[in-house]
Amino acid sequence: MKNLVFKRLITSIILSAILIISLPVALAAANKYSWLTDYKDAESIAKRIKVPAGYERVAVKPGSFEEWLRFLPLKKGNPPVRLYNGQLKQNRDAAYAVVDMDTGVRDLQQCADTVIRFRAEYLYSVGDFSGIHFKFTSGHNAEYKKWIEGYRPSISGSRVSWVKSAKKNSSYENFRNGYLNTVFNYAGTASLEKELKSAGDAKQMRIGDVFMHAGYPGHAALVVDMAENKTTGKKIFLLAQSYMPAQEAHILNNPGNPALGPWYVLDFGTQLETPEWLFFQNELKSFK
Repeated sequence: MKNLVFKRLITSIILSAILIISLPVALAAANKYSWLTDYKDAESIAKRIKVPAGYERVAVKPGSFEEWLRFLPLKKGNPPVRLYNGQLKQNRDAAYAVVDMDTGVRDLQQCADTVIRFRAEYLYSVGDFSGIHFKFTSGHNAEYKKWIEGYRPSISGSRVSWVKSAKKNSSYENFRNGYLNTVFNYAGTASLEKELKSAGDAKQMRIGDVFMHAGYPGHAALVVDMAENKTTGKKIFLLAQSYMPAQEAHILNNPGNPALGPWYVLDFGTQLETPEWLFFQNELKSFK
């Protein structure tokens, strides 16, 4: 009798393992976009935005930031981009698709903030809380692990000190509405640019790299997918951005080559024209 029970237990474990292994990547990713309650693989960048004929998406490591960006959820259909206050974005030709992600009700989640949000959300999804840290414009470091422990910034002019003034809290709500909103309020392109390193030759671009022009104002756009023509070796990429005022993150159209839709050719020369900004090749940055 004991042998029969043992055999059934082993069989059950094996069948469960087979089921888990056979789960599609998208289902495994379903819990990695914490702001959503209902992730739909069919509405992801990978499924919604097809590559041009002759191209294949570049290989990425499972569980990586690159894969996470590739499977970002998009809003169904082709809705207009909305600002944080619900109004419509003025330049309606800039967006190819809208990322299905909240913007908040304050004018905080602008261009650099959206890059920060994507990076922080990925690290949160894989439990790398130590990796979540961003500098304020003042140069002071905002560590999420300290935020969890209840430390909050006390700001006097350009001086920032961290004071324990709250209970320990690692909830997603505290991460999103507490920590991230605080970072958005005190960070921007000037501070984020200092945390990134040069990507070198743009031909070495990787998903997750950032076109970054630091300034007041500055701008930032994030590489969220790439593909390669296996015959010619040419590569193309997709860009996502937010803008001013704070607005929904969106996949950019390509005004310089409408035939490619949202895809940009990697061999773009010294300047990259996007719908709302002109970047230079040496402004491509990578997370350290």
